Amino acid sequence: MQTKLITLLLLFGAFTIQAQIKTPQPSPSSSVHQTIGLSEVSVDYSRPAMRGRVIFGDLVPYGKLWRTGANMRTKFTTDSDLKIDGKDLKKGTYAILSIPNKDAWELIFYTEYQAGGAPATLDDSKVALKVSAKTYPIDNPVENFTIGFGDLADGVSGNMYIMWDKTMVVTKIETPTDKVAIESIEKTMAGPSANDYFSAASYYRSSGKDLNKALEWVSKAVEMNPDAFWMSRQKSLIQADLGDKDGAIATAKVSLAAAEKAGNADYVKMNKESIAEWSK
Repeated sequence: MQTKLITLLLLFGAFTIQAQIKTPQPSPSSSVHQTIGLSEVSVDYSRPAMRGRVIFGDLVPYGKLWRTGANMRTKFTTDSDLKIDGKDLKKGTYAILSIPNKDAWELIFYTEYQAGGAPATLDDSKVALKVSAKTYPIDNPVENFTIGFGDLADGVSGNMYIMWDKTMVVTKIETPTDKVAIESIEKTMAGPSANDYFSAASYYRSSGKDLNKALEWVSKAVEMNPDAFWMSRQKSLIQADLGDKDGAIATAKVSLAAAEKAGNADYVKMNKESIAEWSK
């Protein structure tokens, strides 16, 4: 019995040692991040090597759907809407599938990105965008499959490069930099919104800070959005905390009427209860 136990322990130890062995991946993972204007773009992919093989037209056949890399599908993420070679792509995450040909590749931005390999057939409902990208010859072979960004122009555009062996594919990315910048400028120059005033007032009240300042801010919020019953409710609570019960009752009645109009039973109940309490 003891001999069997020792044998089992030795076997377990051998398996444990084996489980700890680490070896390099033949196609290591990589990630490239690029700010283009006010947009953040990233690509997560694996990098197979040439290893003396003929790549395009052989290892990667012309005219057939390819995962554009190795292992899991190459993943493209953008935090804003873009134009890819003049065509619209909504913000989000996509797989970059491709159909390589000698003179041009078809690049396909595919919504199903969490999978390995290319799909057997394309599901048109998952195709967010297709573009044709021209190929360019490279004098010196690129050993490892590479994706990168360059030619960043005036904070509004850049190029994405796909390179392997002696082939380079270029596609142009344009960002809504001007639109985002103008919207940001207009919002900032217009001053705080009703929600900004409301949030600041709510924080001041909940954290026990200057209630008079909180009342000033919430009053501006109510003035800017008089139908927002939750804002006038907050104002009534601040007034009550300041000891102004008459003012709190008057404001609670405003909130009550707006809540009744909006059909919000919770705020109707809360305001009625507060008016009754403050009227004592």
